[in-house]
Amino acid sequence: MSGMGRVMLLWPWVYAALVIGTGWAAWWALPLTVYGLPPLLFRLHQWIFPLKEGAHKLVGPVYVPWWGGHQLQLPFIAFPALEAVLRVLGIYSPWLRLWGARVGRGVYWTPLVEITDRSLLEIGDGVLVGHKCGFYAHAIKPARGTLYLYCKRIRIGKDAFLGAGSGFGPGATVAEGAYLPLRTEVFPGRVAGREGRKEPEE
Repeated sequence: MSGMGRVMLLWPWVYAALVIGTGWAAWWALPLTVYGLPPLLFRLHQWIFPLKEGAHKLVGPVYVPWWGGHQLQLPFIAFPALEAVLRVLGIYSPWLRLWGARVGRGVYWTPLVEITDRSLLEIGDGVLVGHKCGFYAHAIKPARGTLYLYCKRIRIGKDAFLGAGSGFGPGATVAEGAYLPLRTEVFPGRVAGREGRKEPEE
């Protein structure tokens, strides 16, 4: 692992200390520390170390920008209740946009959703995201004695219905107006619902 990679490993500890410190010193500023600081630092990190889609060698002396971005998002992956509050309040889409996601208007988020790569998500208008859907825009695979990372944007077309428990890998695409039934898996690089919306049978 690169030196910068080791530095980024400290972020969850720094974040926890900042949240606790803010809670003690200035409780009124706690929401800004919890929800404002991570996406701000993520955008700064992206500006200095742009994330490039595709395959990357994860192990070695070269810093992989995805790694730093992942560490900045880690508290929200580890503690999903932090984002569940935003979904219940109806402000989850603006929150994702702070991270660089492209989210359309009128997207409905159920309380339990998992997103591991917020900046690699593109969702059209009027999408309904079902209970416990998961969006995973990266995959890590061992090959030739090392680890390789593959990351690619997930795209969901407008007015799509994503059934509960559905999962989306890196590069997954859902066609406009598609209906995906319960626990649909869209594997890396695949397109789902290209035939158009299919309503469930009564």
